[in-house]
Amino acid sequence: MKTRAVILAGGEGSRLSTLTAKRTKPAVPFAGKYRIIDFTLSNCVNSGIFDIMILAQYRPHSLIEHIGAGGPWDLNRDFTGGVRIYSPYKARGSSDWYLGTADAVQQNFRFIKDRDPDYVLILSGDHIYEMNYDAMISYHEAHQSELTIATISVPIEEASRFGIIGFDDNFRITSFIEKPANPASNQVNMGVYLFNTELLDRALWEDRQNPASAHDFGKNIIPRLVAEGRRLFAYPFSNYWVDVGTVSSYWQAHMDLVVPTPPIDLNDRSWVIHTRTEERPPVRIDRGASVVDSMITDGTILRAGSIVERSVLSPGVTVEAGAIVRDSIILTDSVIKAGAVVERAIIDKRCVIGENAKIGKILPGDGEPAIAMIGKKSEVPAGYIVEPGAVIGTDVVESDYETNTVAADQYLQTKRLAYEV
Repeated sequence: MKTRAVILAGGEGSRLSTLTAKRTKPAVPFAGKYRIIDFTLSNCVNSGIFDIMILAQYRPHSLIEHIGAGGPWDLNRDFTGGVRIYSPYKARGSSDWYLGTADAVQQNFRFIKDRDPDYVLILSGDHIYEMNYDAMISYHEAHQSELTIATISVPIEEASRFGIIGFDDNFRITSFIEKPANPASNQVNMGVYLFNTELLDRALWEDRQNPASAHDFGKNIIPRLVAEGRRLFAYPFSNYWVDVGTVSSYWQAHMDLVVPTPPIDLNDRSWVIHTRTEERPPVRIDRGASVVDSMITDGTILRAGSIVERSVLSPGVTVEAGAIVRDSIILTDSVIKAGAVVERAIIDKRCVIGENAKIGKILPGDGEPAIAMIGKKSEVPAGYIVEPGAVIGTDVVESDYETNTVAADQYLQTKRLAYEV
């Protein structure tokens, strides 16, 4: 039986704030050296699935550059599949931007069918987890299922963010409600769908003919198939899984990696997370620098007297003498100047935090302070303060600041008008 994987990677990801100002969510860096989509791609190849389509829409440039011909994932192949990226296009008939997840698949269905797959595995490109899809395929076949949906238990207070799935003792799905305000259960949809190709083809075509539909799997396709009594089964998953769709979940997923026993093992050589890596020198740690419970990536320089605690540093980061980084995520080639303090913050690529600047958590208080964010290629001048919860947009320079303090919940953007591509 042949399986073709389709990865949905077109989301704008606005809830990730400035991290997705210039890139699609699946292309956001993660865990030092990876991109978010690397986890889904690696799950595919580790499961023996080498025929993969990626459906992109919003700002796909970083994603396209990262994946290239698919070499790091052993996907640079033609006759046995490989990886291909598809964006919306103008056809002779009616076509438009992708209106929903189902519409994205429908618009590309003729490409999906060209290798005549028996199954179509539809995946999200913005989740962090390790799953053997081959085991899910075997489960699908054993249950003679027409559609199998991976499910997971989440804290009930978070369940309203997801589709809620009800199933009987045999795991046959009996109900599906997309993001209810008051969820009746905490069994949620992971966004991993294994369809029989014939059923998917029919369901998408019927949905396309419905002008009232939002053309979305969670809102339209799955509830309709449940109502029709089709053979739909839940595939319970109990390992680590997180939808890094918000700033807090993105930050927390990184903090999960720096505890003594992380819930996901990136050192497991039996399930390698593949990525495109740069040629960088080894990490340099000067005498007197201190590193505790952190992940430090190639090319990072930690100068004498610097302190890094419970943080993740991407390639090429420099932490100068006397600077402190705690509970933070610092992305590629950013510089934390001497004496600066960065706490509970996310610093995007190629940022400069000036000498003695203060970013994020400054003084202890009640509860957990919000996360401060600095956008790509921005600078915080020497001695300036960015309070917890404040956001500095992309390309911000010193002349963009009105005062030397950016208050909590303030979003500071550059005053320069630029036409971005």
